[in-house]
Amino acid sequence: MSGIKKLAGQTAIYGVSTILGRFLNVFLTFWLTYVYGAEKFAVFSLAYAYVTFLNVIFTYGMETSFFRFAQRPEYKNDVYNTSLLSVIFTTFFLSGAMMLYAPQLADLWRVPNNPEYITWFAWIIAFDTLSAIPFARLRQQGRPIKYATIKILNIVIYVALTYFFIKICPALLKKNPESFLLVAYDPKIDIGYTFIANLIASGVTLLLLAKEFFSLRLRFNVKLWKEMMAYSWPLLIVGLGGMINEVLNRILLDYRLPYSFSENKKQVGIFNANFKVAALVNIFIQVFRIGAEPFFFNEAGKQDARKTYARVMKIFVVISCVIFLIVSLFADTIWGRYLMGVKNHPEYAEGIGVIPIIAIAYVCLGIYYNLTVWYKLTDKTIYGAYITIAGAAITIALNYFTIPWLGYWGSAWTTLACYAFMMVVSYRQGQKHYRIPYATKKLTAYVVITLILYFIYLGISALITNHVLLFLIASVLLTLFLLFIGQTERKEFSRFPFIKRLYKIPVGATIPVSTQANDNMKA
Repeated sequence: MSGIKKLAGQTAIYGVSTILGRFLNVFLTFWLTYVYGAEKFAVFSLAYAYVTFLNVIFTYGMETSFFRFAQRPEYKNDVYNTSLLSVIFTTFFLSGAMMLYAPQLADLWRVPNNPEYITWFAWIIAFDTLSAIPFARLRQQGRPIKYATIKILNIVIYVALTYFFIKICPALLKKNPESFLLVAYDPKIDIGYTFIANLIASGVTLLLLAKEFFSLRLRFNVKLWKEMMAYSWPLLIVGLGGMINEVLNRILLDYRLPYSFSENKKQVGIFNANFKVAALVNIFIQVFRIGAEPFFFNEAGKQDARKTYARVMKIFVVISCVIFLIVSLFADTIWGRYLMGVKNHPEYAEGIGVIPIIAIAYVCLGIYYNLTVWYKLTDKTIYGAYITIAGAAITIALNYFTIPWLGYWGSAWTTLACYAFMMVVSYRQGQKHYRIPYATKKLTAYVVITLILYFIYLGISALITNHVLLFLIASVLLTLFLLFIGQTERKEFSRFPFIKRLYKIPVGATIPVSTQANDNMKA
């Protein structure tokens, strides 16, 4: 139980910072949909789609490898130095190549008139990559407060500078063209200022990690590095496959839609804006991953580790189902209507229907991330590569063939098919190599009930168009699910101090631990 409490405590701190940071980022993203139409918003979206691939290449799984080898006493004094030196060398080489071939990459990104974007992103990715291992060290050492503070400052600086460049500077220029604040401002850069703001924020972040960064010692353990690379290269494949599954749909939409250059960009912008609404589910997943990855490794040697992993999975699925309902039931009455810039740019409303599809896909992705513990703990990361490559193949093939005739709907259904496939395969393989007593029947029942509630709402919404009434119906359905889960998982949730009070159970009461057999019987 102490392990779960420790995970909950650290995850709470990581969670606050991640949720705050993500929501600031979400606010910024959707604010941009108010300022820009779908076509220009697509330029922003596609740039970061390409960058996600580069982030994976630049770090090549070294963060996870650092966590794994930091647990080995014989490498305790060398793992930080070796991993950081490796990342410094490769970052210097790769960022230099980006700057050298900026015009060619600009053509590939379909921004041929803006090769400066490539140069800016070369610096952004370099700063972010050099910060990755120091951030990982803070997590490994259990220092979530410093980690969280720097992460929040990064987002605050990025959001504030973006707002300054895009909103305040044009207003100042209109009111007082001679203002000293405009000495380096060029209105022609326009949405490119979001990238400049990111560059400044990433540079400041690296400076804030200067103590960790310059604690580096020039000790490079070749033997350790070879073992780390053997462990991490499959994770590079996993990471690239993950990015294919996550963002390649936007890139392929830009290339495969059978419209004009301008209309393709518009469709990408519509899809990405609605994708971001569904990605609210992913905020919880990212919070969980930040806290859980070092926790899983630290728990590995304990006798009841597998039971702990099973409990974590159950809690994760329950919370994921609740978040799915919050996102999907209120997609058209709140998120789609007020979060996106539909009022200024009505075209964004065209894609609201894809939100629930992407949201349930993210639930599958979150479950898959939980399931990956088996190959990380058994050093069988190659299996993760196999599964992710298969998922990437599904993503590429289905997007390629469905986009020309289904548009972004094809991309949405492809995302769900891919993540559902990866979830099922990882579960089956994991139970063969590292069996964990998941309450499979119960968790499946929770997901099915969640979908039934959504389809009930969908059927009602086809008959009723009043948004206030639909909001009330969605609220009732969500409340019913919360009451059902609260009663069914009474024993589980009563173990947590604050929630225990809701059940009016004495603080010192002992709550029996349910077995998988009991869980499955209840399902």
